[in-house]
Amino acid sequence: MNKRAIIKKITDKLVAELEVYFRAAEYARAEATHEQNKAEHKYDTRGLEASYLARGQSKQAAELEGAIAEFQKLGARKFSDGDGINVGALIELETSGETAFYFIGPKAGGTEVVHDRKEILVITPQSPLGEQLVGRKRGDQPVLKLGGEARTATILQVE
Repeated sequence: MNKRAIIKKITDKLVAELEVYFRAAEYARAEATHEQNKAEHKYDTRGLEASYLARGQSKQAAELEGAIAEFQKLGARKFSDGDGINVGALIELETSGETAFYFIGPKAGGTEVVHDRKEILVITPQSPLGEQLVGRKRGDQPVLKLGGEARTATILQVE
């Protein structure tokens, strides 16, 4: 698979999410400072709640900006058969007869993209699955803890 194209799709998806957060944060900021949201008594917290929401959305936007920057500087490294899984690896993993594709990213775990009609889930080395896969190689058959149960998996491909 073309990893450069996959990284671009991940970046594009993160940029689209960032635009949504910017719009939401701007709306919440406007809501927090709107004349109608001035506190009328000490228990009226509408404006305060809107400002908390705006702050949280701005923080999410900053995290997305960081993730975008990390993916933009991430090269499309080619992994050889003897190389251990690490950031930048595209993994094909078989578990219980089902095949899944994972991309080990520096950030933005949980992001999903479709490439060549295959769903690819971004995981980080710090995620539960990422921790179990980092350092493994193509052909390894680790017993992975997934959803509270142990399952034998086969690493079919590391690109």
